[in-house]
Amino acid sequence: MTVNEFLQYRFFGNNVGTYLVCGAILLVGYAFKTLLSRFLSHLLFRILRKQTEGVSEKQFQALLIKPIAVVVFLLTVFLAFKVLDYPVRNSDLDKSEHWLELIVFRIYQIGFITAICWVVLRLIDFFVLVFSRRAELLPSRLNNQLIPFAKDLLKVFVMIIAFLIILGKGFGVNVTALIGGLGIGGLAVAFAAKESLENLIASFTIFLDRPFNVGDLVTVGGVTGTVEKVGFRSTRLRTVEKSYVTVPNKSMIDKPLDNLSLRTARRVNFTLTISHETTSDQLRRIIADATATIRAHPLTTTEVQLQFTALTPTAKEAAVQYFVETNNYDEFLAVKEELNYAIVEAVERHGGKFANMLATAQSPIDRLHGLESVEQPILGK
Repeated sequence: MTVNEFLQYRFFGNNVGTYLVCGAILLVGYAFKTLLSRFLSHLLFRILRKQTEGVSEKQFQALLIKPIAVVVFLLTVFLAFKVLDYPVRNSDLDKSEHWLELIVFRIYQIGFITAICWVVLRLIDFFVLVFSRRAELLPSRLNNQLIPFAKDLLKVFVMIIAFLIILGKGFGVNVTALIGGLGIGGLAVAFAAKESLENLIASFTIFLDRPFNVGDLVTVGGVTGTVEKVGFRSTRLRTVEKSYVTVPNKSMIDKPLDNLSLRTARRVNFTLTISHETTSDQLRRIIADATATIRAHPLTTTEVQLQFTALTPTAKEAAVQYFVETNNYDEFLAVKEELNYAIVEAVERHGGKFANMLATAQSPIDRLHGLESVEQPILGK
């Protein structure tokens, strides 16, 4: 058998030469898909350069090269399979398309639409990156909350459109009739997804009412954490223990929400226990000295309360309350520590002593029999 005869040998409706041409197109497309995708992404970046300030071409290509490469390869697949002839059944003679060609083309359509959808989703990621960089230059934190939400919204919209196109082009479904015929079925689905719809509506309420922003420290439903993301269905909080808590958006607007980041000050409240060995005059001077020190601090308000409030069997108690004007927790702890040392120094400076937290308790029967007292801890001190 000569080479020409081998190339003309037919099976499955095509000769060997046609299959070789098909394979060559596929091989060339696969070999050059990455190179072509780099060139196309570079060209697209140059077109969008004015809108891409703050983002490098390397970041753009990292997002777009793979999906564009898939689109390029699918185009070569289309060209490769167009050179083939498809077997014809007798029942297909009166039709414009052969059954096998129709199946292959439908599969190709689904893949191509999916690849285009992938490219669009990556473009959305890129523009979100651009707007995020610009938002970093603005004082408002609303964009940090709005941009991720808009990103998710656009992606869902694009995927729904792609799904409807696949139904129409890939499976021959009448999409218009399908949407118009939802009727009672649509109501049933909406009722089944009632909670999801409530959370979706709640997410819009959060953006309109703005009870908090991304980065705020909030308490809701017994959970305290920093808001990291507001999504369609839920809000993500990062707690002090570094755990990641997901709270439904409906709960974020239905339950009392305490935005701790909007506090003008943080409160310090505790009881100072002074030993009975400390005289009244010493106690007055300790209270006056400590009060003056707290008020003189640049980060405390004038609302300082330090008063002798209780006399117990074990101690003289003074209630201490003041406010630190900061929202930064580390700074709050530093101020609290500084003033605690100042109070201790005031007690020591005026000859006072702190009460022992173990109370000496002796019953009348013990005293009658001359038994020694037994030290018992006072609970709640």
